[in-house]
Amino acid sequence: MKPTDRVRAAYARLALGERPEAWITLRPERDVLADAAAVEARLAAGEHLPLAGRLVAVKDNIDVAGLPTTAGCPAYAYQPECSAPAVQRLVDAGALILGKTNLDQFATGLVGTRSPYGAVRDVRDPARVSGGSSSGSAVAVALGIADLAVGTDTAGSGRVPAAFQGIVGVKPTPGLVPTDGVVPACRSFDCVTIFARTVAEGTHAIALMSDPVLPADAPLAAPPHPIVAVPDRDDLTGLSPQWLDAFEQATKTLETHGARLRPIRLAPFLAAARLLYNGGFVAERYAAVGAFIDGHPDDIDPTVRAIIGAARDIPAHVLVADTERLAHLRREAMTAWGDADALLLPTSPIHPTIAEVTADPIGVNATVGTYTNFCNLFGLSAVAVPAGEAGGTNFGVQVVARGFADAVAADIAARLAGEAPTGAHRRGLPMMVVGAHLTGQPLNHQLTEAGGRLLRQVRTAPQYRLHCLTTEPPKPGLVRVLDGGAAVEGELWELPPAAVGPFLAALPSPMALGKVHLDDGSTVTGFLCEAVAVADAPDITAHGGWRAYLASLRQHR
Repeated sequence: MKPTDRVRAAYARLALGERPEAWITLRPERDVLADAAAVEARLAAGEHLPLAGRLVAVKDNIDVAGLPTTAGCPAYAYQPECSAPAVQRLVDAGALILGKTNLDQFATGLVGTRSPYGAVRDVRDPARVSGGSSSGSAVAVALGIADLAVGTDTAGSGRVPAAFQGIVGVKPTPGLVPTDGVVPACRSFDCVTIFARTVAEGTHAIALMSDPVLPADAPLAAPPHPIVAVPDRDDLTGLSPQWLDAFEQATKTLETHGARLRPIRLAPFLAAARLLYNGGFVAERYAAVGAFIDGHPDDIDPTVRAIIGAARDIPAHVLVADTERLAHLRREAMTAWGDADALLLPTSPIHPTIAEVTADPIGVNATVGTYTNFCNLFGLSAVAVPAGEAGGTNFGVQVVARGFADAVAADIAARLAGEAPTGAHRRGLPMMVVGAHLTGQPLNHQLTEAGGRLLRQVRTAPQYRLHCLTTEPPKPGLVRVLDGGAAVEGELWELPPAAVGPFLAALPSPMALGKVHLDDGSTVTGFLCEAVAVADAPDITAHGGWRAYLASLRQHR
């Protein structure tokens, strides 16, 4: 569908008036159509636009040039001169901004009801909350109006609405996506997030929004058989029996996809979660907007005013003590985590009704954030995915991974969602393998344990000979020749930059790493062999590759 056609379809859906409270500002259709026409012209000129024509909704605490930023408070509104970098990067990639979405005022809440623009209702059941604070963003995607929506997440605001609305929420490692042009909630822990209908779409958008700050050893994929920490059923407080059963089914799904489950106790995680609102860290919310709230008490949601206003008088020593306490809890939690690749948790223990939130706005909100509040405090990454229905509502889980192990969380979440592994947007160092490091071969684990991922099957340029070496385990030797060469099959992998050095240092003689020419004209790093080592080694080039040679041996047994 052309970008202009996508725009017309979205505005036809908007005209139906479904959940109008999800939006604070909608751009005129003619303006979005003009942007779509410009994208089509760029495509016609041969420009590569990875998000060409994708429709995006933006949470209204994030700046979009030409649209007011309200943070859910009309009296606070201002007109930004430029878009937040995270938004601008999506536009540069060909995305089309539809408008600004409703939220819990000043991103203070996980329910989506604390807004003068109206409580945002669940897509399936209007008596239930949508989840917040990125309420309108999640609903816009769940309704099929927006392809992607930008949100924020401090305590779970980019994951809870995803769970309630049955979509994907990608929360990157804090600091990966810039928060410039975002009205701060707790500046130290705020993240810009994405809502999408698939893990692949969400992680691709996050990659486009991100700064190039990944550490050199950041994994590019989950291992084939990841270790996933899972709490005991008795440790999951607050879930209904139906939701507990749904969570257990999610763990079984991971097992069928090769995950190895390991029990973990949640006590240090939950203790840290309570620090976000019940201690000194809430002072950051007052530092962000407290002065405005003090000067405009009648313009502020009562619950938001109570939470942020109470932080005015928190003494500095409480914040210092809580920072020390958090460091202790993080050490305890990560010790319990051990060598697990990820942690699987429910996204929320309940999906409350609007009436329940009205009756107990702070208590219910706190319960909703039971399993999300600790994540940014610990500097972790997470992906929330649907996990079926239970008790008449959507049930969702979150895959939590270490900081900058975003690719691991995404790959495991993709397995839960029934998707192929993600990662086309990740960038490491390419390496070609032709023998014992191929998928299914005895040394392949050295690539997967280093956080590498398979890119594709490849062939060398017709300049090589392949020999069978007398090594343990058996492996071939690839040698470039001046005459009589042939193309040899192999795999192209991608490794974190920090993993290449140890590979080189540990290579046994006569193996070496060098430049390998591929049949598409490109040159990559690959495994080669010293020519002297193949003088008496059988030439197996005629088989076309190591796997074909091994298959021929089996046929002759």
